[in-house]
Amino acid sequence: MKIYSWNVNGLRAVAKKSFFDWIEYEKPDVLFLQETKIQAGTLTDELKNIEGYHSYFAFAEKKGYSGTAVYSKREPDEVIYKLGADEFDTEGRLVQVNFGKVAMFNIYFPNGQMSDERLDFKLRYYDAALARFEMLRKAGYDILISGDFNTAHNEIDLKNAKANENYSGFLRIERDWLDKLCAAGYTDTFRALYPDKVQYSWWSYRFNARKNNTGWRIDYHFVNSGFFPKVKDSYIMNDVYGSDHCPVVVDLKI
Repeated sequence: MKIYSWNVNGLRAVAKKSFFDWIEYEKPDVLFLQETKIQAGTLTDELKNIEGYHSYFAFAEKKGYSGTAVYSKREPDEVIYKLGADEFDTEGRLVQVNFGKVAMFNIYFPNGQMSDERLDFKLRYYDAALARFEMLRKAGYDILISGDFNTAHNEIDLKNAKANENYSGFLRIERDWLDKLCAAGYTDTFRALYPDKVQYSWWSYRFNARKNNTGWRIDYHFVNSGFFPKVKDSYIMNDVYGSDHCPVVVDLKI
């Protein structure tokens, strides 16, 4: 089963490019999208009803902001749209789909750059999410956590580490949470398979960043360590355009 994750930075915008052709070519088993920037009233039939797929959308209350979506060939046994706390569930950041005893999370984690308050919100969202993962793992579920984490974990994961160590996205306190996630028994599938590979998933629109490959790896697929033997591959699709992010893929033997 191939699971793709892509921050599209506007679903309607990417749909005007080669989005539908890309889906037809790649044929993902499950496609997670972040930052869809749509509401129920602006969701077209074309976007909702892609042939061969069930679709699920979480909408932010704020117009044109955040939002997540899942397209799945197989109908999930359960779909959940909330993390479980009112403060976290107004921005459409999560769609969880369960297939048997496998819980797959599509999450657009908050960005902490706007203010100290938003950084605090991001860190609290991280902890609330980890509590959900752990609750399910202890209940016997295997866990897949996919999406835009809005944090580069280590120096290998961004072009200019030293210059960004005092900015949200590479603050020690944010990276500490990724350390905590790993210590809790979750594995970054790409880094586990390719420990020395320098590859990015996001580039600023400014300064010709993508052309110069001045990027960050902030889009991930994590699994609980017991699930990692089911990982066949995990890779980044740098040749796919249409957003400031590119898709990241995990291939699971399930």
